[in-house]
Amino acid sequence: MFRERTVLILGLLALWACSSLAPVQAEVLRFYIGTYTGPDAGGIYQATLDTETGALGPASVAGAVKNPSFLAVHPADSTLWYSVCEFVTADGKPTGGVAAWRQDPATGRLTLLGQSSSGGAGPCHLTVDRRGKFVLVANYGGGSVASLPLDPQGNVGPAVDVQQHRGSGANPSRQQAPHAHSVNLDAAGNFAFVADLGLDQVFVYRLIPETGRLVPHDPPAARVTAGAGPRHLAVHPSGKFVYVINELGNTISVFGYDAQAGKLSPLQELGTLPQGFAGESYTAEVVAHPNGRFVYGSNRGHDSVAVFAVDAATGRLTARGHQSTGGQTPRNFAIDPTGRWLLAENQKSNNVVVFAIDGDSGALRETGHRLEVPSPVCIRFTPPAAK
Repeated sequence: MFRERTVLILGLLALWACSSLAPVQAEVLRFYIGTYTGPDAGGIYQATLDTETGALGPASVAGAVKNPSFLAVHPADSTLWYSVCEFVTADGKPTGGVAAWRQDPATGRLTLLGQSSSGGAGPCHLTVDRRGKFVLVANYGGGSVASLPLDPQGNVGPAVDVQQHRGSGANPSRQQAPHAHSVNLDAAGNFAFVADLGLDQVFVYRLIPETGRLVPHDPPAARVTAGAGPRHLAVHPSGKFVYVINELGNTISVFGYDAQAGKLSPLQELGTLPQGFAGESYTAEVVAHPNGRFVYGSNRGHDSVAVFAVDAATGRLTARGHQSTGGQTPRNFAIDPTGRWLLAENQKSNNVVVFAIDGDSGALRETGHRLEVPSPVCIRFTPPAAK
């Protein structure tokens, strides 16, 4: 009898070890932080996150270039990284830059491969196409989006296409001209969405994979409420919904997305601030959780992350509350690849703060893990190594 019980217990333990209840093996992930450079900020920083505890490793400069405010990683080669060089003129011309970097996997250091004009002033956001052939960059100051080719070594070349937006919006102080603020791709990589803060529109372009050309789609754009100022955009993991955060209106616009037609259809618009808040605040980042159940948006001024639950059938959002980011001006935040941790970047208080994500409710809990980094603007994780 004793032997039978022992065998049963050992068998149950073996099943438990192989089940989802078994502890997940801890992993330390490297991530990079884009910043605005200055007397105290040296460029792109690197640090690490322990995915079991949420603890952060020390920050160090990985690569130096002027104002590498936003970053992107190559989809097929995680040693290739790209950054905007956010400035408004170069050699007397109204342009910014895009820089290509090669990572040393052992040390995390980034070696500059080269730079190319972004095709317009004030580049603020970029992404690499799904095939790893082109970098798409949004130029806030220039009000344009450009496509830059990548050579076989991953270096970036002169733009093969620049789409110039034209017009103005309802807010005379902020929307006197077009301001392309972000560029994102749909799940298949066939269409590019460009949120233009100055025009209250999300432009849709078909990306031609052979040439990198951006062809205006029909219809060419989806509109948000006049004066709302669309800034950043997140595609739901299902690919069926798109969430646009509006900087000036402090709202999120929800769209249904037909991937075959490349069409955005408005579904909902709701606020990101708590009722009764009367101070000055502007939204910044929007992120959909990898599990598709939650969407998060940051408020600069209220200095919080707004939490929303997602209706899986309709994509519509329900407000679930707010979490202070533990600093000032949460310009950006990111969720780690495991979906367990949210890292908020507080630009004006020069810190990164880690929050644990409740998998059932989506609620955020401050962990006490913080990192001092000057003027943090963007976080991107090195993709986990394939198992």
